[in-house]
This record gives sequence, structure tokens and C-alpha cells, in this order.
Amino acid sequence: MVYAVSALGRGFSMVLSPGLRSYVVIPLLANLAIYALMFTLVIQRFSGWVNYWMASVPGWLEWLEWLIWPLVVLCLIIVLAFTFTVVANLIASPFYGFLAENVERRLSGQQESIDDRSLWRQGIDSLKREIQKLAWMAPRILLLLLIGFVPVLHLVAPLCWALFSIWSMSIQYLDYPMDNNGVSFPDMKKRLSARWWPTLTFGGVVSALIWIPIVNLLVMPAAVAAGVMMWRRHYMALPVPQ
Repeated sequence: MVYAVSALGRGFSMVLSPGLRSYVVIPLLANLAIYALMFTLVIQRFSGWVNYWMASVPGWLEWLEWLIWPLVVLCLIIVLAFTFTVVANLIASPFYGFLAENVERRLSGQQESIDDRSLWRQGIDSLKREIQKLAWMAPRILLLLLIGFVPVLHLVAPLCWALFSIWSMSIQYLDYPMDNNGVSFPDMKKRLSARWWPTLTFGGVVSALIWIPIVNLLVMPAAVAAGVMMWRRHYMALPVPQ
């Protein structure tokens, strides 16, 4: 966890440095617009969602209302934060792919590009990669939503959402350097599993910060830069998964 925190701190300083800021400004403006829409939606609907979930609590569990209510609120916050992150990263994915490549070039001292694809092809492939991530996440999100409506099981829904969020954040931000280095999506998932502890600690740190309003807009590009550092330290030297 110490290295994950250190890498994220270095990531913040790197993405604000000359030469890299240009890959952050446009996604930042787009994310601000998304954030405003999401915040408006939450203000208008949040109490209704909480009341709906509380109404589904069976009568024999009413005595646990003092515990169930904060769990329901926590689950909704996780869902909203996760949804915001997914949509924001889908829009920003081409820029973050270029950002990850330039961060790696700085760290390695290389002058030439580490990716021989054209800028247009890199942008298109980044969008395709985001769709792969969404295809992986979608059925798991659906399962977690269903668990949230099952009596008794919905009590563990916040914990399940938290673990899913942690692993998904690692997939989201460690994938950019792996994609640039020709690691396929299935191979990327195997590498993350092979180094499960660094994967969990990195995802946990990012997930914790991604909940902080406004700050999370800079956490995302910083996590891209930190993901490059994690890639070089923990995953790059792994043998190609079989």
C-alpha cells in the first residue's frame, strides 16, 4: 500500500507538469459537466432511493433499521461514485491512453513512442478497450444490483460493491499502460490476479480518493500516471500468461 500511495502522489505532480497538462484539461472539463449532472440527479432523487430500499426491509428486520439505513446509503454512494467514474473514463479514454504513453516515456527515458500505432488508431483502440471493460463490469454490476434487492443478502451488498469497486479501479487504471505495451485484456486480468495484493492496494487507494468530490476529477489522470508506475514495478516483468 505504501508504494501505491507514493505512486499516486507522484502521479498528481506529473499530470500537472508542462507537457502532460494538455492530456488532462479536456477530460477535466468534460468530467466537470458530468459531475454537475450527476450531482443534480443525486440531490433530486437520493432520498427517494433510500426510502424505496428501506421499504423493502422485511418486518422481522425492522429492529436493525439503525444499521440497515447507513448500509443502504453507503451502497447508493458506491453505485453513484462507480457510475460517475465509468462514464467519465469512457469519455476520457483516448486522452488517458496518450497520457499513459507519455508518462512511461518520461519514466523510461525513451524519446521514441512505445506504441507504433497511429494517434487515430490509438484513440479508437482505447475506446474499444473501454467497451471491453464495460462488458466485463456489466454482468457483475447487474448481479450486485440484484443482491441489493434480495432480503438478508442485501445486507452484504455494500461490502460486495466495495470489493468490486476496488478491483475495477485497478482494472481501469492499470489497463492503460498494459494496452500501450500490447498486453491483451484477458492477459491483463491474469497479470492482476498474479499480483493480487498490489492490485488490491492500488485499487483501494484509488477507490478511497475517487469518492471525494472535485478531488476525484484530478484523481483519475493521477491514477493513470500511477498505473504506469505500478505496471513497471509489479507487472511488466511477469511472464506472458498461458
